[in-house]
Parts: sequence; structure tokens; C-alpha cells
Amino acid sequence: MAEPIRKIIIAGGGTAGWMSAAALKAGLGNSVDIRLIESEDIATVGVGEATIPTMRVFNEHIGVNEAEFIRATEATFKLGVEFRNWGHPGHRYFHPFGDYGATHEGLAAHQIWRRLRAAGDDTPLEAYSLATQLAYAGKFFPPNPDPRSPMHDYSYAFHFDASLYAKFLRGHCEARGVTRRNAKITGVNQRGTDGHIESLTLDDGSVETADFFIDCTGFRGLLIEGALKAGYTDWSDYLPVDRAWAVPTAKSDDFSPYTRSTAHMAGWQWRVPLQHRTGNGHVYSSRFMDDATARDILLNNLDAAPLKDPMLIRFVTGHRNTFWDKNCICVGLSSGFLEPLESTSINFIQLGVIRLLELFPSREIDPFLRREYNIRTLDAYEKVRDFIILHYCTNTRDEALWRYCAEMPIPDDLAYKMELYRRRGEVILRKYDHFAEPSWVSIYNGQGVIPEAYDPLADRVPLDTLRDLMRKRREGIQRVVAQLPDHAAFIAQHCPSDNFMKTTI
Repeated sequence: MAEPIRKIIIAGGGTAGWMSAAALKAGLGNSVDIRLIESEDIATVGVGEATIPTMRVFNEHIGVNEAEFIRATEATFKLGVEFRNWGHPGHRYFHPFGDYGATHEGLAAHQIWRRLRAAGDDTPLEAYSLATQLAYAGKFFPPNPDPRSPMHDYSYAFHFDASLYAKFLRGHCEARGVTRRNAKITGVNQRGTDGHIESLTLDDGSVETADFFIDCTGFRGLLIEGALKAGYTDWSDYLPVDRAWAVPTAKSDDFSPYTRSTAHMAGWQWRVPLQHRTGNGHVYSSRFMDDATARDILLNNLDAAPLKDPMLIRFVTGHRNTFWDKNCICVGLSSGFLEPLESTSINFIQLGVIRLLELFPSREIDPFLRREYNIRTLDAYEKVRDFIILHYCTNTRDEALWRYCAEMPIPDDLAYKMELYRRRGEVILRKYDHFAEPSWVSIYNGQGVIPEAYDPLADRVPLDTLRDLMRKRREGIQRVVAQLPDHAAFIAQHCPSDNFMKTTI
């Protein structure tokens, strides 16, 4: 019988390290000794403070109370992403966490909308999205789990302070038996027989041994790259942004329940409202803009006073060639980075550690488990990459970066998906897509990719019937929006932090 894994070391803390520890503890219980090694002298990189709805699933998995999490991390609610100036200057659209209404006689809502558009109805598709209308009205209320409810067809995620989340998870994990050591890793020791990692040498001269290792050391990849030489695939030709200035500002009156992404001449700016402050950053390509200009653009487009000097972050979009090598997996920035546009970085952390639990090995690691882990992880990276490329390659702006993105060759599978959507509004989903059909529809539509035709089965339903159906949906959405509390009022009543109350009163 195969010998089980008895001890796991997580190298590095921050969001990736503590999320890994929390998930492993929840999945493995007390059967495995879980130890996290981090140095308080090494800063972590918090590129994004926004998430997608799967974050809620993760918190449920590890047994975290949502209201407690929100208060501890200064979190707010996120109904989606607003894009400004992306298709062209002056334009805006919304990527909601929700659909555009239920199917009707087998017809997707966007197909019905396209048929009505062909008949002269100029109602925007966003009018049929409850999440979008709530967001633009500055309202928030959790969806109703009852599928018959008009408040069922949307979801939500969070904006939060990543450093506070790591601190919160540390307390959660240590209370459940995870051991933490405050130390720097000065050496990675491998077995001479097969190259597996055997132990880590720390800066106090001590040595920590384990059966399995998780690399959460950030961009440097101390274990996966420094020791195991996994290699890195550079996707800069597809995703040319490679730097970001990030700065927090004081809390402003614009307390929107969504992330804002505003395109600039060589990149885009994020805005993430938290309970106690606002997170801001300017992501750009150094090929098309110098650092000083990028910094000025960020500082000139803030809606409140900066709380500190901007921090410059350099990165290369892409991924490790191997995510699980020998007895080590990489999680978080050590595994790759696809820029923060759709807030997927934290979700990759979640997927990385949950996938390990799904394929959890014995000490004699089955190479087929390792291979499957790498296949699934690479597939997920490619699907997110293509979704992000879609935002860039469909723009009609006239600056150098944007012209490059509109003209660059794109992955074959994405080109196929786009062509099928252009022809008849068909959305192609793959197994490891992070985003569902409504998300793809929102970006296509928002970027001006309107299907040339609609599903001919829509002609089976009388036009007046479809008009009446969609009118009632619009009216129902507006009734719901009018009745719900605004974002700040909901937080104040249900999950305010101490800082929120101080800045609100």
C-alpha cells in the first residue's frame, strides 16, 4: 500500500500561502501536518483587490462566515466590471455577474434580443441584466436562491484588502492547527536520486523537511523555478501590458458595487472601492509608454487624495511550463500572471490548491496525477488568456498599443469562437472556462461585436410575444432595483467595519 503524505510545507505567505493553507486544512483535516514558512521582511504583491464569484465558494469550503470576512478585510460587494473607453473613447459597458434573463422556448435571452433588434427595437442588451441595473443604480442585495424569484439570476463577488485577507486567514488557519514559521528560506535541498525536494534551509540555520511542497513565493518562484527549473512561457505577444503603478486613495463618495476599468492610451486604470479606502492602479505596456508618463496618468485620474506614493510593479504575462514538478506545485504569482483585468489571480490560487486536493497523491507520486494536474491548469490559463485577449483585440481605438492589439494574431480557438459568435451569436464554452455564456456575451456586445444573424428558431415565436416578454422583463428589473437598498446602506446594516462607520458617520 502506498505511503501517505504526512507533512506539507507552504513556502511563502500572503494571499496565496494562506489560502493554500486554509484549503488544505479544510480538505485534509488533521491527517497531514501543514506548515507555512514566511518572512515578515519580504513584502507581498497585492496587484488586485477584486475577485470573481467563485471566491464565495472558496470561503464556504474553508468554513469562513461571510459577514465576519467582510468586516475583517474592509470588503465591499462586486456585481461586475464597468469598462470605460475600451471599445472607443467615450463608450462604456458592463460585464455583469449574471445572465440576461431565462431562456424562452429554448432561446437564449441574447438571441431574443438580437431578433428584436433586427425588427427595429434599439433597447440595449444591458437593460435585461439585473446585476447591471443594480450596479448602475448603486444598489446591492444578495440574490434569492429560489429560481422562481426575479432576484435569482445574478451573483456577486468582493473587493477587499488582500493584506487584511491574508492576516484574517492566518488567524483562521492557526486556530485550526496550521503551524507558521517566520523565517527566510535560504536553500532548497533536493534528493540526489530523483531531484525531489527534501527540505528547506532557513536563515537561522535550521532545516524543515516535508513530503510535499507548495511554492507561494511570488514572481521569483523560489522552489518551482529557482530549484526545479520549470521554465516560463511568455505571452507578452498576446497580452503586452507588463507594468502597473498602484496607489490607495482616501474613500470617496463614489461607493460603487463594481470594479471600474478605464482604458487609457497605452493601458487601463482600475478602481476598486473598499470600506476604508479605494484601490487604484494603472496597468500599461512599457513598449508603448514610459514609467513617468504612466504614473502621471494614474495620479491625474484619481477621485480622492493618495494615501501613499504609487508603487511600481513589473511582470511578464504568461505561466510556468510545469505547475506540478516532482513533489512541488506552484500557486499564485509563482505559477503565472495574466494581468488583473478580470480579477482572476485570486481564483487561480483557489483552483491551484483545490485541484491538488482533487488529485491528491501519496508520497510515491503517480506521474499520471501530476500530468493531469498540469493539463487542467494549463487549459484554465489558456481559457482565461483568451477571454482577456477578447477585450483587447476587438477595440477600435487609434493609439499604438490598441492598434497593435486589434491587428495581432490571436489564438486559433479564440478566433473560431469569435467567428461563430459574429455569424449567429453562438457562444462556445470549453471545459475549464472560468466565465459562463453571459460573460462572453457581455464582452462581445460591449466591444461592438454584434451577431450578423440570430438563431432561426427564434422565428418560431411570434414577434409580439417576444416583445411583450422582454418588456415585462425590463419592467420587472426596474421594480426590483427601485425597492433595494443602496450599496453603502446595505453594508452599514449588515457588515460594516469599524473604519466604515468612522468614515460614514
